Amino acid sequence: MATFFEVRIADEERTYAAQAAQAAFDLLDQLESHLSRFRSNSDIARIAQLAPREKMRLCEPAFACLEIAKKMELATRGAFSVTASALQFQTSLPQWELLPEEYSIRCESGRLQFDLGAIGKGFALDRIAELLRGWDCPSFLLVAGGSSILAGDPPKGTSGWSCGLGNDLAPNRFFLAGTSLSGSGLAVKGNHILDPRTGRPAMRQNRAWTLADTAAESDALSTACMVLSESELDHLLAQDHSWLIFLETDNAVRPMGNRALPPQG
Repeated sequence: MATFFEVRIADEERTYAAQAAQAAFDLLDQLESHLSRFRSNSDIARIAQLAPREKMRLCEPAFACLEIAKKMELATRGAFSVTASALQFQTSLPQWELLPEEYSIRCESGRLQFDLGAIGKGFALDRIAELLRGWDCPSFLLVAGGSSILAGDPPKGTSGWSCGLGNDLAPNRFFLAGTSLSGSGLAVKGNHILDPRTGRPAMRQNRAWTLADTAAESDALSTACMVLSESELDHLLAQDHSWLIFLETDNAVRPMGNRALPPQG
């Protein structure tokens, strides 16, 4: 996943919270070993060796992550795809299917060059959240690379975890609880986002942020926002009322969607 992660835990005894945080980072290492395309023995790296009609059994985290990726690809009508980067080396997107009864993936065509960068961080945050709740540490804030945030229960006596759209000094700040915030843009990595439908670079030059119930969803959705027109975003939001999108235009941020804004501050 090639980024830094933070785990913040509130309202717990210090030593116990540190142990829970260490367990979270141990889980992160396990997920990295399965999901990173840069590790030759990971499921994602091995998938790229499949020939058409060949299939491979996956570990549970890889299957679950790809299942969410397929769901988001369908929801965004192809504006999000974990195979978008394959268009740099292939003339069309590779095709693949998941086989739930076998916990397997089958290559239908092309070479399955997966890049989970736009969903892997969020998936890892969701899994860490599950672990922390299992440790009875429900009040947490998880951060991946500064662009993906997952808030658990608010610290006692607060409305939530204070998070901004951008850096720590961003004027648009919200108190988040039980939700995820993700952002995408071109400022840090340049024009690295491709439209899976055309193979061309992202059309949106300003940043986009999304609120969703899970970090995997908000990560994938914020990436899709970079290639979708506003009319397409309106259609997308009409299908799912649990999503909220913020678009940056002319140094202003405009919300889109029917989900209520979280408390501001």
